[in-house]
Amino acid sequence: MLFLTLPLAGLLVRAPWSTLAERLGEPQVLEALRLSLVTATVATLVCLLLGVPLAWMLARVAFPGRRLVRALVTVPLVLPPVVGGVALLLVLGRRGLVGQWLDSTFGVTLPFTTAGVVIAETFVAMPFLVISVEGALRAADPRFEEAAATLGASRWTIFRRVTLPLIAPGVVAGAVLCWARALGEFGATITFAGNFPGRTQTMPLAVYLALETEPEAAIVLSLVLLTVSVVILAGLRDRWVSGP
Repeated sequence: MLFLTLPLAGLLVRAPWSTLAERLGEPQVLEALRLSLVTATVATLVCLLLGVPLAWMLARVAFPGRRLVRALVTVPLVLPPVVGGVALLLVLGRRGLVGQWLDSTFGVTLPFTTAGVVIAETFVAMPFLVISVEGALRAADPRFEEAAATLGASRWTIFRRVTLPLIAPGVVAGAVLCWARALGEFGATITFAGNFPGRTQTMPLAVYLALETEPEAAIVLSLVLLTVSVVILAGLRDRWVSGP
């Protein structure tokens, strides 16, 4: 416990509390905070759009290679984020497998842009949503869906009016975890999107940069991320901890 909590305690002890409000109001801090909140929220929405159907397929549809697909979905959880950023560059970079076609056909360049930040955050955060939603789907009683089907409801109606309300807590928990992971993403972001203030410099990147020149600013940004993490863990405590 000391090993886990002492670093956090050191962050709180060394924090510049007397100038905290002033430092939080600095333009570069506010810009990094704004960009982080926007990109993490957009990445979470993309994860919801793509991850919920994927989780439903893994939980409800039996198809050849389902175990392999589930394993591939969880790869970003254990893959070093920097490696994920390199992989994204090789696929979506200007000379990448898909990026070259996007650039020549539509003039779209994703690396080192705000959209690149969203893509990097989505790549590392989506597994948290998929795992949470798939678990909720497996725990939901399928008899409610079967009853709706016998009454003539279409598959879309069953999913929208029966399945989603049943798994809503799992979707919310997965979305919150996904948002928190996107907010704290560093390795894939700096590798794929770079570190440009106002465009790709999110809070973790700003912490890294400030640590070299202005350590107190790095501590302030770290406190913001720590506060977000504690609030999220406290809110989701009942999903992971049972008993008194």
